[in-house]
Amino acid sequence: MTRVIRGQTLSFGVSPGEVRHEAKGAIVIGDDGCILWAGPASLLPQGFRPAPVDDYGDCIVMPGFVDAHIHFPQCRMLAAPGKDLLDWLSRFTFPEESRYADGGYAAAMAQLFLDRLAAHGTTSAMAFCSVHKACAEALFAAAVSRNMALVTGKTMMDRNAIPAVQDDPETGARESAELYRTWHGKGRLRYAVTPRFAVTSSEAQLRVSGELLQSLDGVLMQTHLSESPGEIALVRELFPSARDYTDVYDRFGLLGPHSFFAHGIHLSEAECARLSESGSTVVHCPTSNNFLGSGLMRMAYLREARRPVHVGLATDVGGGTTYSMLATLGETYKVQMLTGYKPSALELFRMATMGNAERLRLSDTGAIEVGWHADLVVLDPCATPVLASRHELSSSLEDVLFALMILGDDRAVRATYVAGRKLHERVTQ
Repeated sequence: MTRVIRGQTLSFGVSPGEVRHEAKGAIVIGDDGCILWAGPASLLPQGFRPAPVDDYGDCIVMPGFVDAHIHFPQCRMLAAPGKDLLDWLSRFTFPEESRYADGGYAAAMAQLFLDRLAAHGTTSAMAFCSVHKACAEALFAAAVSRNMALVTGKTMMDRNAIPAVQDDPETGARESAELYRTWHGKGRLRYAVTPRFAVTSSEAQLRVSGELLQSLDGVLMQTHLSESPGEIALVRELFPSARDYTDVYDRFGLLGPHSFFAHGIHLSEAECARLSESGSTVVHCPTSNNFLGSGLMRMAYLREARRPVHVGLATDVGGGTTYSMLATLGETYKVQMLTGYKPSALELFRMATMGNAERLRLSDTGAIEVGWHADLVVLDPCATPVLASRHELSSSLEDVLFALMILGDDRAVRATYVAGRKLHERVTQ
């Protein structure tokens, strides 16, 4: 049924500085979950005026958040302590991920995982699964039932982990190709070739990952890069002939405009130049980096004009400590302030919506555009007493968004729509 959403509408255009804001706006959603019209509520076409209305008053109605790096099988293990990244993986992550060999367990957790994304205003994501094919099957099935734009893939790793979460190059390649044929392009789903990282993949497995990336039309590739000093040192031992960590992936054809590297904290000048030349994307995961003590990723350094590297934003649950992209934006701001760069709230909100969607090649989400899917989040600037008091001092859209990203969390998410269907609504008193 055609429906009208009213509120303070906000969207970002293709150019970084383009902001479309209506203090009293309206969005019309058609039967197919796509946007039929958007603009000032006073100009709502007469033919849509009899339609049912969801009126959110002064709340902000904007594109849903796009999380560019998150781990589905780690959805229970936020706040699991570790001495560092490698200790955290061996003590908590690998044992937890081993449970996803059970298809029934994976299916139940997939529903919980996507419910939590919706409760935090996230409408699209690129997610890691476990090494088990059943895990990816479960997440794909749950996402397609919600008509969600999701990118995921079976993790591949064949060494330096417990046997329960290892495969081998041949099995990883075969199962990845099978999953691609079954799910890629079904509804709004995309496949991502997913070697976990160089520490857990042999040269043979990285080689087949590169072959999959080149041979499977339209796939993306996700992995990890330069997260912690200990990890970098281990990669140097495992690949002594490589010039650096980035070169390990480059040698196997894993760099390019469809490739995403989480973290990128300790990159050299030469690595940044090669990532820039190849069109690769580095995904900033601030709450994870802070929690594990990995270091401060410098966005301004990566973006230097002589060799700019594309940058995305993500929660990285469960190394990340929150599902909330609002909280992630707040931590991004703090980390960048510590590195000498002060991003605006408008810049960060654009990165978490249109910016991430563009990088992930999601052509029908990330902005409020006629013909695109109505993937929307409704944010309440007065959701808590602290936010309400702070809101009284705001005199601009920048002020309002800044307060939301510093003080907001899932309580600020009034409602979430995926393809026009309301998947979450916060009960207000």
